Amino acid sequence: MHISSLIFTGLMVLLALVNSDSVASDKRPNFIFIFCDDLGWADLPAHGHQSVTAHGGWLVRGELKMPNVDRMAAEGTIFSQFYVNAGVCSPSRAGMMTGQFPGSLGIHDYLGNPKQNKAHGIPDWVEPSIPMVTSLLQDAGYKTAHFGKWHLGSGPHAPKPEEYGIDQFKPCNDGPMKRVGSTEMIADETINFLESSIAGKEPFYINAWLYDPHSPLRPTEEMMDPYKHLSPRFGDNKGALEIWYGVLSDIDKHVGRILDKLDELGLSEKTVVVFSSDNGPESGLIPFVSHYGGASSTSTGPFRGVKRSLYEGGIREPFIVRWLGTTPAGKVDNASVISGVDWLPTVCDLAGVKLPRGKKLDGENLSPAFKGIPVTKTKPQMWENRFPVYGHVIHKSPMLAIRVDNWKLLMNPDRSRVELYDIPNDPTELNNLASRKPDIVKDLSEKVLTWQATLPEGPVDPNAGSNAYPWPQNQH
Repeated sequence: MHISSLIFTGLMVLLALVNSDSVASDKRPNFIFIFCDDLGWADLPAHGHQSVTAHGGWLVRGELKMPNVDRMAAEGTIFSQFYVNAGVCSPSRAGMMTGQFPGSLGIHDYLGNPKQNKAHGIPDWVEPSIPMVTSLLQDAGYKTAHFGKWHLGSGPHAPKPEEYGIDQFKPCNDGPMKRVGSTEMIADETINFLESSIAGKEPFYINAWLYDPHSPLRPTEEMMDPYKHLSPRFGDNKGALEIWYGVLSDIDKHVGRILDKLDELGLSEKTVVVFSSDNGPESGLIPFVSHYGGASSTSTGPFRGVKRSLYEGGIREPFIVRWLGTTPAGKVDNASVISGVDWLPTVCDLAGVKLPRGKKLDGENLSPAFKGIPVTKTKPQMWENRFPVYGHVIHKSPMLAIRVDNWKLLMNPDRSRVELYDIPNDPTELNNLASRKPDIVKDLSEKVLTWQATLPEGPVDPNAGSNAYPWPQNQH
C-alpha cells in the first residue's frame, strides 16, 4: 500500500472516530428541572386534586385547570413515591443538587442572613468544592443554566454561580411582594436558553426553579378571573381559592410554553423534563385572605404533614417525568421509591458522566425508572428536623425519620416519641405499629441514630419534635 493510501486511510479512521464521538455526544439527553416552591402533593389535577372549603366540604373536582402539567403526565410518568430530603427549602434543594443528605452538609434550615444562619448553626452557603449536578455536567461538556430561586447562599461574599458550574444564571432578587411575573421571567429565560442552545452541539441542563406558589401570593386580576366564582370577596380581600388557583394556573401556562418550545425545536425526544416541588405547603387552610396576604389554600391530599414536617405531607412531593419516546407515557409508577438525593447520580448516569471518586453519596442511580423499569432503593432515606413544625397538632412530627422498604420510623432521639408506619398500606400515617413491631423499630432506630451521630453539631430548638397532644396512640 502506498504511503498516500495509508495517510488517507488513517485520516478516514480518525474522522470516523470524531464523528462517532459527536453522535455519542448528541445522544446524551438534555435536562430541564422545573422546581416549584411549597406545592402540595395533591394540588395537581393530575394527582386527583380537590380543595376544601371554609366549612370542610369538598368542592367539585375539576375546578382547577392545569392542562400543561396534565399533558406532562399524559406524555410521561408520575412517580407517586418521591421524597425530598427536608421539609423546608434550602436543605431540600441542597440534597437535590449534591446527592447528599442536607444534614450531612450542616444545612438544617433555610439559608438566611449571616446572623440568622449563625443562630441556627448552619453555613451561609453550600461549599462550591462539593460536587453538584451542574458542576459535574459542565465538566462533561454540558451547557448549564439556573433561572429563578437559588436559596443555597447569597450575599456579597457568597460564591459566584460559575463556581457551582453554572454558565448562565438569573435569579429574581426582588422581595416576595415584588415577585409578580417571576414565573414568566423564568420561562422566558429558559426559552431563550433553548433557542441559543439549538445552534450549538452541546447538551444542556437547566434549573427552572420557581418562586411560586410560595406565599405571599400576588396573582393579577387576569390570572384570578377564571376562578372568581369559587369564593366570595370582602372589600379588597380576595377569595383564597381564586388567589391560589390563579397562581397555579399561571405556573401551568408557563410550563406549557417550555414544552411547546421543546416541541417546536425538535428537542422533546432528547430532553428529560421534570416537574416537582421542594417541600410541602405552608400550614393551615384560610378561607379568605388578603390579595397580598401570606396564606394559601392548598392540599396534601390524604397525607398528614405540611412544610417542615417529616410526615408524608411535608416531604412527599409531585414528581412527573416527560421524556418522549423513552419514559412511558400515561403511566403512574406506584412501586419506585425515589429520593431527592437520587437526582444527581441518576442524571449523571443518563448523561454518561462518572461520579466523583472518593465522594460519599447518599443517593443512588435510579435511571431505569425513567425508562419504565420500577426500581427498589438499596439505601435508606433519613431526615432530621431541628426546628418546630407549625400548624395543626396532627402535622407536628418527631425530629428524626427513616424509610427503608415499606417501613417508615419517626422518633425523637430521646425516644419520647416513636412511631412506625407501613407506608404503602397506611400512607396517612394513622396506624402506629411501633409496639407491635419491636424488631423493626430496633433496626431502624439504630440506623437513624447512628446516622444522626455523624452529623455536624448545632443548636436544636427546644420545641423540635414536640407535640402537646401526642396523637396517634400506639395500636395494641
